[in-house]
Amino acid sequence: MILEKLEGVKIRFEEVGQLITDPDVINDMKKYIKLNKEYKELEPLVETYNTYKNILSNIQSAKEILSTEKDEEMKEMAKMELDELEAQIEPMEEEIKVLLLPKDPEDNKNAILEIRAGTGGDEASIFAGDLFRMYTHYCESKKWKIEVTNTSEGTVGGFKEVVMKVSGAGVYGILKYESGVHRVQRVPQTETQGRVHTSAATVAVLPEAEEFDINLKPEDIRKDTYCASGPGGQSVNTTYSAVRLVHEPSGIVVTCQDQKSQHKNYDKAYAELRTRLYNLEYQKYIDEISSKRKTMVSTGDRSAKIRTYNYPQGRVTDHRINLTLYNLPAIIGGDIQNVIDQLQMAENAERLKEAGVE
Repeated sequence: MILEKLEGVKIRFEEVGQLITDPDVINDMKKYIKLNKEYKELEPLVETYNTYKNILSNIQSAKEILSTEKDEEMKEMAKMELDELEAQIEPMEEEIKVLLLPKDPEDNKNAILEIRAGTGGDEASIFAGDLFRMYTHYCESKKWKIEVTNTSEGTVGGFKEVVMKVSGAGVYGILKYESGVHRVQRVPQTETQGRVHTSAATVAVLPEAEEFDINLKPEDIRKDTYCASGPGGQSVNTTYSAVRLVHEPSGIVVTCQDQKSQHKNYDKAYAELRTRLYNLEYQKYIDEISSKRKTMVSTGDRSAKIRTYNYPQGRVTDHRINLTLYNLPAIIGGDIQNVIDQLQMAENAERLKEAGVE
């Protein structure tokens, strides 16, 4: 059954490989990008299939040696090889089952990551700043590119709000697990009695819309310019470089002020507006799957608490999969890969169950 499915995948892979060299396809940029994406997605599955087929062939050869060979030493070697090969079959089949699951088409996209201070006043802003540094360090460790598009600083540090674009391979598919409410339990710097307070910040991760994903009409967009605020010297505060775009039909407002050039701010704001409009539709899909899977929280359900960072006990708990780790300093320092790996494993198990593959 698995071999049949994989053979079909290989045929499609070869077909797509031919199509992306076709001059007519190359001239149709939308079609070319779509097929190129499909080719890259199928490639790891075809590579795994080739390895799997090779193992099955070697198992067959080892069995033949065992049944026909008279030399005891040769038989012993074949037996050892057979044991080794057969031990690889089950984990490889599990890997193939996961690879055969339909991909979320958004997973390979770049992401817009937003962090907003929630309940807890100044302490919530400080915590939003801690989360911003955590994600910045994590993204740097993955060699992803970060562009901050908008910030609103807290009164005693941190951020009331910070929005950034993260670019790289498969960014959204990894960061999407971070959407939801993050809660912190610690003694605030402003607390004189030494009491532990609970504060929160909301994280939203959106797949960045690509140029062909949505058709924006210029007449639907109102553009305002104003003086940027914040650090950056005189030029930031005296030129009308900051841009605010209002999409009249939906009421969505996007601002960008991190560049000194109005043109650059406009381009960034326009790309973000496209993403937000695209996500109005994508939200319906997210709502549907988040109702089925505990690992995914709808980006619209801002009240869903996903993780608690407890400083007195050095503990981080992800409530979706009841995962508790006692390495808070490393996690808040950006070492969140283990948490994401566990969430991905839990989601894959749920998806296999949904697909009826145990």
